[in-house]
Amino acid sequence: MAPRRPRWPGDILARSFFHGDPRVVGPQLLNKVLACADGRTGRIVEVEAYCGAIDPAAHTYRGKTKRNAVMFGPPGHMYVYFTYGMHWCCNTVCGDDGEGAGVLIRALEPLAGIELMRRARPKARRDRELCSGPARLTQALGITGTQNGIDLVKARDGYTVVDDGMPPPEYVPGSARIGIREGTDLLWRWFVAGNPHVSKA
Repeated sequence: MAPRRPRWPGDILARSFFHGDPRVVGPQLLNKVLACADGRTGRIVEVEAYCGAIDPAAHTYRGKTKRNAVMFGPPGHMYVYFTYGMHWCCNTVCGDDGEGAGVLIRALEPLAGIELMRRARPKARRDRELCSGPARLTQALGITGTQNGIDLVKARDGYTVVDDGMPPPEYVPGSARIGIREGTDLLWRWFVAGNPHVSKA
């Protein structure tokens, strides 16, 4: 008996959505939903763009390596990397195949499967701490290096990004990205103003 296909809480984003400049895709990802097949979902409320060879803060700035190879692949895949020797972070690959560009998902507003998120993050004192940061959200949704390279568009590996009908904010000013040493003058971070689940205002 074939396994049941998950019922996603919206329309899966087409590959063409990700096939653009991450500085355009990033703001458009706000208010979309990152979804897991086990029912855990969160609304994307904070993102950062990383632009390959023109961006000194991007993992892909100096070219393709074994670690960043997924970023040079087709758009619509998930790039997951390990940072500070303890945390996973996830990105959506954007742009042209071979470009090495993507959007880091920095924060989610939990929507469903919150009890599962609490089990994954037992030290979180409040629900707003479950996904308010790139490492927190991967822990809450069970994203690790196993998900590096999965296709979000085909959604066969248990994760995808969907549109549940909520449009992106009408006005989203850019701000400096967080936790980088180079490219600090580039205003390529966007967030939903006033949302309490954003990692930093």
